[in-house]
Amino acid sequence: MLYIHQSCCISPQQTFQQTDLETLKEPVEKKLMALEPGYEGIPPGILRRMGKAIRMGVGAGMPIIKSTGPLNGIIIGTANGGMEDCIKFLNQIVQYDEGVLAPGNFVQSTTNAIAAQLGLLSGNRSYNITHVHLGHSFENALMDASMQLKENPEGNYLVGGVDEISTFHYNIEKLAGAFKEEDISNKQLYSVDSPGSIAGEAGAMFLVNNKKEDAVAKLQATYILHSSDEDIVKDRLQQFIAAHLQPGKTIDLFLSGEDGDNRIIHFYKACENLMDKEVTIARFKHLCGDFPTASAFGSWLACELFRSQTLPGHMLKRGEQDKQFSNILLYNNFKGLQHSFILLSKN
Repeated sequence: MLYIHQSCCISPQQTFQQTDLETLKEPVEKKLMALEPGYEGIPPGILRRMGKAIRMGVGAGMPIIKSTGPLNGIIIGTANGGMEDCIKFLNQIVQYDEGVLAPGNFVQSTTNAIAAQLGLLSGNRSYNITHVHLGHSFENALMDASMQLKENPEGNYLVGGVDEISTFHYNIEKLAGAFKEEDISNKQLYSVDSPGSIAGEAGAMFLVNNKKEDAVAKLQATYILHSSDEDIVKDRLQQFIAAHLQPGKTIDLFLSGEDGDNRIIHFYKACENLMDKEVTIARFKHLCGDFPTASAFGSWLACELFRSQTLPGHMLKRGEQDKQFSNILLYNNFKGLQHSFILLSKN
């Protein structure tokens, strides 16, 4: 359990600084590419050497750090880090026959480069770690932060999830069937009955601590599991709700990570069927696309819904659009194997 006080997100939609969730930005060449800001807080000499994932992570994290002051740790979840720079470095090895290589691409390509750059730019020498667990990367970062706060109850931690669309990784995933063959709009994502989703990317950052005062949201619990068995997932979800939903409280919004892939839609439907008829069901991956740490974007979105208490109509799958949301259950599924439940409540 922990409290979220600030959140910041760079994504394919207008989510940085002035948020506009009503206007949908559509894919370009079958990819939902992030709308990158000017990154005014990053020195130009450092910015031009950064890969996209690092730019998004640092760009979303630095505004929080500057407004907060010293942190007790920086905890990042990412599946691929700076994959584009990694491939550039590997190509250099071939190009220069393993000779003298430029170190820039190598330094920017490691998965811990996002957390490292945030630490360097902010002068933070405290706990600094990156979790790399594919579709559970962000969830492990959240659980790490929760454990850190048990040891250091007065601490403040920056927690985030970041992944980019790299050309190489996109091509590999496309060949593996992760993305749709059809050139569709994100407005059609849930109506096209076919395998795959739309590639996406984003960076979302959160300031978390144990202080209830002025918090935007309370993270009640996080749970992860690996399974291809629908019944196991349903059973674990029921146990999760029973264990962590406060007595007398109900789930107001089931925030689904449904991604338009007809091969795994049955998991989402099974979990939705466990919800009472009064529970509103909404989807979010037509906003950000599919990528391993999409649950970070979903968590940022939950915080925004708590702030605004306004659910955009294009997100609604079932239930009431105009209702007060006090408890939001986020369910995400990555490749039909990695499942996660995140329960958040309005402070």
